[in-house]
Amino acid sequence: MNKTSIPLRSGSLTSKQALLTILLAILISVIAGSVELFNHALSMRQNVAQRVEQQLAIVSGAAAEAAFQLNPDLAHQIAYGLFSDNEIAEVAIRDDFGSPLSEFAPTEAVESSWLSQRLFGDMLHYQIPLNYYVAVDLPEAVVGEVELRLDEQRLTQQFLDRSISVVGSSVLEAFILSLLIIAFFHYFITRPLLKVHDAIAHADPERPGEWDKPQLRGHRHDELGHLVDSLDHLLQAFQQGLDQRDQLHHLSHIDGLTGVANRRHFDLFYQQQWKRAKRGAHPFSVIFIDIDNFKEFNDHYGHAMGDDTLRAVAQVLNNCIDPAHDLLARYGGEEFVCVLPNQDEAAALDVAQRLRRAVLSLAIPHAYSSTHTHLTASMGVASTSAQTTLSAAALLAQADQHLYHAKHLGRNRIETRSRTA
Repeated sequence: MNKTSIPLRSGSLTSKQALLTILLAILISVIAGSVELFNHALSMRQNVAQRVEQQLAIVSGAAAEAAFQLNPDLAHQIAYGLFSDNEIAEVAIRDDFGSPLSEFAPTEAVESSWLSQRLFGDMLHYQIPLNYYVAVDLPEAVVGEVELRLDEQRLTQQFLDRSISVVGSSVLEAFILSLLIIAFFHYFITRPLLKVHDAIAHADPERPGEWDKPQLRGHRHDELGHLVDSLDHLLQAFQQGLDQRDQLHHLSHIDGLTGVANRRHFDLFYQQQWKRAKRGAHPFSVIFIDIDNFKEFNDHYGHAMGDDTLRAVAQVLNNCIDPAHDLLARYGGEEFVCVLPNQDEAAALDVAQRLRRAVLSLAIPHAYSSTHTHLTASMGVASTSAQTTLSAAALLAQADQHLYHAKHLGRNRIETRSRTA
């Protein structure tokens, strides 16, 4: 891997770090002591754990996609990216059956020591499930797992390398050095980073592009300033992605001609509400709506007029229901369906009457209708209660049969189990 050298420009973060190193070299011979070693061990453990958790959080989405699609190539790229980290010794990505999609392990066995076990033995192994978002009405599903093991020898060596440089220093030197580091890094690095962290922490996850971009005085042209600009570009791009996702999700559930819910959305909504009604023993109703003699309307007035009429009918029908609880969808052609959760037969009949009157209120002439002079609609209503044993499919079939009876009995009417309107 080619490494790009960073020039020590005046005022850059790199030059500030170099200056700090020189100042510390004058004050230090070594920093040591049992307290310093203990603090270093805790700090190193926290940093390692944080880095691993961040890495897992970054790759979990892509790894879940690979496990869901059973894509070994993508899994291999993700696993290799983790394995290339010097602190990680083993990586495995598995599907939900436990079969490996990609694995990386050292060619030689890793020897364990009492020191490595004492320092890092309880944090060497990580195993997280991979959750995948399947659909808007379904919970996240576990599609696999990522497992990794840290290189305890390398971690121990890093600890020993650091320990050698600190052993022998006095407590006073450690105290003075801590004060210098805290004061210097807090002013030049920690405080600006905390501003960036605070801005990110308070960003709205639904509107990340509207985050309060921090203004870091003295860091406009160094790495911290570039970091803030890069984060801003990233969040803006992420916001665009969210907007596109929401738009595509919306379009995938809307009928392109009428603007109401499409058949796909109806199927999902119907099954979801049916299960809720069964669990809670609530009433449940459905209304099939069909525009009368619409073929003759299309044949004589033209398909353009027919499309305009479908849009007008869909709009007035949709205005008759409560969109927060109910659903109107285009079932196909000139047929619509209305789902009414928690509404019994009497309430469904009231809604059906409003729907029928709404179509009549359009007063669209239909000179070629065999039954009426204006556009009308026939409806079939079917309802279930806690005592009935109908299935979801049977309830739809019943509503469709009642619609057929309404057509057969003269159209522009509502048919239900026991009443005719």
